[in-house]
Amino acid sequence: MAVELCLLLLLFCGNTISEVQPIYKPPPGTLDFGFVPAKTYDTGAYHEPGPMGILFKIVHAFLYLVQPNSFPQDLIRKLAQQKFGNTQGDYQKAIYYEIGFIVSAALGLLFILLLPLVGLCFCMCRCCDNCGGEMHQRQKKNADCQRSCFATFLFVASLIISVGVLCAYAANQHLTSQVRGAKKLVNSNFKDLKIFLNDTPAQIDYLVSKYNTTKDKALSDLNNVGPLLGSRVQEQLGKEVCPALDAALTMAGAIRETKEALENVSVSVEVLQEGTERLHANLTDVKMHLSNTLNDSACSAVQAASTCNIIKNSLNQLNINANFTGLPGVSSQLAKVNDVLKIDLSSLVQKGYASFNDTPDLVVNQTRNILSDIKSVLESIGANISSFTKTLPVEKILADLTIYLTQSETYVQDYFPVVEQYDFYRWLACLILCCMVILILLFYYLGLLCGTCGYDKHASPTTRGCISNTGGNFLMAGVGFSFLFSWVLMIVVVLTFVTGGNVEKLVCEPFEDKTLFKVLDTPYLLNQHWKNYLSGILFKNPNINLTFEKVYSDCKENKGIYTSLHLENLFNINEFLNISMYTEDVALKIEHIQINLSKIILLDEIGKENLLNFSSSGIEGINFAAYLMEISKSVTKADLLSFANDLEARADQLPKGALENALKGHANNIRMIHNQQVVPLEQAMSTLNHSIRLLKRTSSELMVKVKNVISAVNAAQLLINNNASQVIVQETKKFMDTVIGYFEQYVEWVKESIAMEVAACKPIANVIDTAVDIFLCSYVTDSVNTFWFGLGGSSIFLIPAIIFAVKLSKYYRRMDTEDVYDDMENGNNGYHKEHLYGIHNPVVESSVEQW
Repeated sequence: MAVELCLLLLLFCGNTISEVQPIYKPPPGTLDFGFVPAKTYDTGAYHEPGPMGILFKIVHAFLYLVQPNSFPQDLIRKLAQQKFGNTQGDYQKAIYYEIGFIVSAALGLLFILLLPLVGLCFCMCRCCDNCGGEMHQRQKKNADCQRSCFATFLFVASLIISVGVLCAYAANQHLTSQVRGAKKLVNSNFKDLKIFLNDTPAQIDYLVSKYNTTKDKALSDLNNVGPLLGSRVQEQLGKEVCPALDAALTMAGAIRETKEALENVSVSVEVLQEGTERLHANLTDVKMHLSNTLNDSACSAVQAASTCNIIKNSLNQLNINANFTGLPGVSSQLAKVNDVLKIDLSSLVQKGYASFNDTPDLVVNQTRNILSDIKSVLESIGANISSFTKTLPVEKILADLTIYLTQSETYVQDYFPVVEQYDFYRWLACLILCCMVILILLFYYLGLLCGTCGYDKHASPTTRGCISNTGGNFLMAGVGFSFLFSWVLMIVVVLTFVTGGNVEKLVCEPFEDKTLFKVLDTPYLLNQHWKNYLSGILFKNPNINLTFEKVYSDCKENKGIYTSLHLENLFNINEFLNISMYTEDVALKIEHIQINLSKIILLDEIGKENLLNFSSSGIEGINFAAYLMEISKSVTKADLLSFANDLEARADQLPKGALENALKGHANNIRMIHNQQVVPLEQAMSTLNHSIRLLKRTSSELMVKVKNVISAVNAAQLLINNNASQVIVQETKKFMDTVIGYFEQYVEWVKESIAMEVAACKPIANVIDTAVDIFLCSYVTDSVNTFWFGLGGSSIFLIPAIIFAVKLSKYYRRMDTEDVYDDMENGNNGYHKEHLYGIHNPVVESSVEQW
């Protein structure tokens, strides 16, 4: 197993990319390697005791009272390292730690020794008619109270003994049922181990196969080197080239706009000149006719004279205001611009764009040979990985481990019936012990039942009934069996108490909080020559920091066995497969990519000359001030619409007649002139205004602008011709880092998969948990501890039960003699007659002899 996992280490976990230090490391595209195939393990290494858990907790609490000290790590280390030599101080510490168990065991031994002795003495004493053996009972006034108290105490003690024996019986049954059910748990562990062995090769093959994902992504990028590397180069050069070409294209647009503006100026001036001449003639004609109307005799009337005078005074407003006849022409500038436009500058600039946009194709054409070499390297990596995996004896190792596991499973299956058979013997022995207690309880309960039911308080001790006498005999029988069995029970209790209690305190509790692993990990403990025992066994190198606690914790978290066992110390990757050599080769080949972009022509000399011709077209010599001054004037001195409205309003002030109608006719004529002549002139003036201002903006520092455009184009062309190699090298390194990044991503994924997913060693932790935590502690130790706890409690309470049973039997059994009193005149004097003391009772005597 170690070798097959090291295969992963050899393939993927070396310093694959560590020697390549790129200047810039872009985040590569995320590769989707999927999930490492893994099956779910069936074993749940957790035991839920159910209702028995309450008893287990009670026993744990009792053990804490007996032994409240913490686990003695230092003491155990010292004793183990000294091979339990003569260290008096350490033994004193051990005795102090075990003082609770020692005292309890000593009390148990005292019980074992004294109770049979006390029983023997008690028996001999009773045979001598002492210790209650005399079949005579003295009459007392509180006899009924004593009998009731003794019966109650005996019943309570019997109940306690019953509870104890039930606990012992339940623990005995629980242990047997768990042992019988352990076979399923063992089979589940073997099944998980088989899954562990069988799935590991598939997981390794999956990791190896996912190299193709990395290779395919790298090949995809290499096949698209034009869009990727070429576009990156184009993007970097475009920071200089695109603004220069954009400026040239903008200047080409400005030439076309200039032509349109010059044409608009020329046309607009011509329209304005002709329009103002016609407008002047029409306004003169209107003034003449209006003046003739005002000279009519109707204006001489008093009511119309003032109005007519006002109108006469306003006639001078009917004149044109702007004079466009003196404006200079722009025909010469227009002719030069037309000459410039004979060359399509926009087309030349577009050719520059097209040439620059061919950069990806140039990259593809000039890197074809190198890319084929890189593809060959990538293919060789995959071939080497595949060939290398075939050279390792993974299948043989797995086959050997599978055979060993199968043999182990067969061994367990063969000996499990033996375990069940011995467990049956144990169960039978424990059942016999419980039956001993149950037999004693049976006598006590029958004695209490018969004695209580058959007791007649009016009968004298010598005349008690058969049932009552039988109850007393049952009680004495229980006492006798108590003396016979109690010491045997206590021997079992002491042995199981000392064993089970110490296993709980020295194994189960330290295992639960992992303190036991810390002791096992003590340097030079298990082997005086090895600092770390586990690494010494696995790697023959005890200096490697590999601990039981760390391995168990990692496997408990279902980490890969490679991480848990630190298998990187078993093999040196570079001795088997150094992938970094291939990645360096790839990097070097990519760095040797040489791309020549000198064929890219952004703008030829014709285009540059065309720009210079435009700058000398003479548009900056146009008299923009004269144009703007005339444009700023209105077409007429007064607004004709306002004049017409005012004229019509004054006509309404005149008396109704021909004069009023004539003035209104003149007003309508003025409105018609405004609509037909003034409005078109105003539109022509607006067009002229827009074109003149455009020409003014264009002509402003035109020579400087053109030179700047040409300088920007020349600088961009110089960058492409002379300095593009630096940009290409920079972008090539970025492209290289992207391709290498795929391998880094693959290696990191493999490392993480090996650490967390491949050969996840949860089954190993489950085996340990099953053997120690579940079987030894939960199944065996807890059940054994509960057994001695219940049986021990029953045994201890046999002592008060014996006392109360002996006392109570005196009140139930038929006596041979009884006290006799004289009936005196004033009543019974309460004294015995000496000659009547101990009257013989042949019936009782006969029954006693038979008993």
